Amino acid sequence: VTIICLGAVLYRALEASQRLEAEHGVSAEVIDLRFLNPLDYAPLVASVEKTGRVLLCSDGCDRGNYLHTVVSKLTGSCFESLDAPPYVLAARNWITPAAEYEAMYFPQSEWIVDAVHEELLPLDGYTATTSHHPAEHARRNKAGT
Repeated sequence: VTIICLGAVLYRALEASQRLEAEHGVSAEVIDLRFLNPLDYAPLVASVEKTGRVLLCSDGCDRGNYLHTVVSKLTGSCFESLDAPPYVLAARNWITPAAEYEAMYFPQSEWIVDAVHEELLPLDGYTATTSHHPAEHARRNKAGT
């Protein structure tokens, strides 16, 4: 799988990629965007064409997140190579909480593994602890959390 990161979530993505490899034999290519403008799509497209699966993650709120633009461009460029729909994993659509609640707000390495399992590539014998299904997104948006 390809995991494309923006910001400090990179370190959690690296943890998740190590866990995917060690526990599930799934190789993850982690790409750090570092910046958005100018953005060279060529290495992103090359990776997605190689892996067929892509997860983008950021500590920014999901609503209005620029990664939705990046995933749209990647989908258009790599549509024939995709084995699963691309997935954007971002922070909850809340006001940034106090430090003791950050693990409930910002994407964690566990969320990344769960999203890979639920949205990109089912992992044998794995049970997700967080939900990333569209129905869960709809529920959270309706509840305002």
